[in-house]
Amino acid sequence: MKSVGALYLELIRWNRPAGWLLLLWPTLSALWVAAHGFPGWHLVAVFTLGTFLMRSAGCCVNDVADREFDRHVKRTAGRPVTTGAVSVKEALGLGALLALLAFGLVLTTNTVTIALSFAALAVTLIYPYAKRYVSMPQAVLGVAFSFGIPMAFAAVQSRVPLLAWVLLLGNLFWVIAYDTEYAMVDRDDDLKIGMKTSAITLGRFDVAGVMLSYLIFISIWAVALMNIAQSAIYFIAIGVAVLQALWHGWLIRKRQRDDCFRAFRLNHWLGFTVFAGIALSYAVR
Repeated sequence: MKSVGALYLELIRWNRPAGWLLLLWPTLSALWVAAHGFPGWHLVAVFTLGTFLMRSAGCCVNDVADREFDRHVKRTAGRPVTTGAVSVKEALGLGALLALLAFGLVLTTNTVTIALSFAALAVTLIYPYAKRYVSMPQAVLGVAFSFGIPMAFAAVQSRVPLLAWVLLLGNLFWVIAYDTEYAMVDRDDDLKIGMKTSAITLGRFDVAGVMLSYLIFISIWAVALMNIAQSAIYFIAIGVAVLQALWHGWLIRKRQRDDCFRAFRLNHWLGFTVFAGIALSYAVR
């Protein structure tokens, strides 16, 4: 029998870091852009730890909301809340604690960032239920997973410029791309239980939808940041990101479960590539 600690770690997906890295890289990218270079260790620590804590809290809320659905999905049937190994009360208590810890970090920034954190929390709580009513819940997740971008700008500049919202819009399409790959893994099960996902909504255009979403994401970020410190370095990174997106398209072309899941898990490298391009473009100026 697993210990309580092991069950809690399983609940927050401790052994699957790809999830919180997908949130981290665009957030750190925004920090670097907002600060025109290294933003200082304080903000790097706040947003790195905060991203991990909020993603973990989100997992707790999501598993409670989906516990009845998850038992019918092969990939999620063994989750601690679904099996009853962790109670709903325990999961919500852990999620609340993690969210409070994240809020404590936000309190070390400024008023604008603190205000935005409430909006970010609201979207995080809404997302698990969007899958019941919205045909493209991945778009709601896109907002939730991109909210670190305006918060990063607010923490550095005490305001949220138009550029932050443009980057959020672009990042939203990246989330749609990789979470549709994720949804393609569970499509058969989701159809049986009546869950709404982009993979189901797009139908036979799912692969095309994923690739179009990658194209929109990369295009928006490329154009929005074309004048950063060393644009040549950045555009090399963008080129590498394009190659990765094409590789993901190749993986999902036959819609095989394992290949779609592999494509999803590889996305954090695409995010890291873009971040590395931004960070290096400022480091060598």
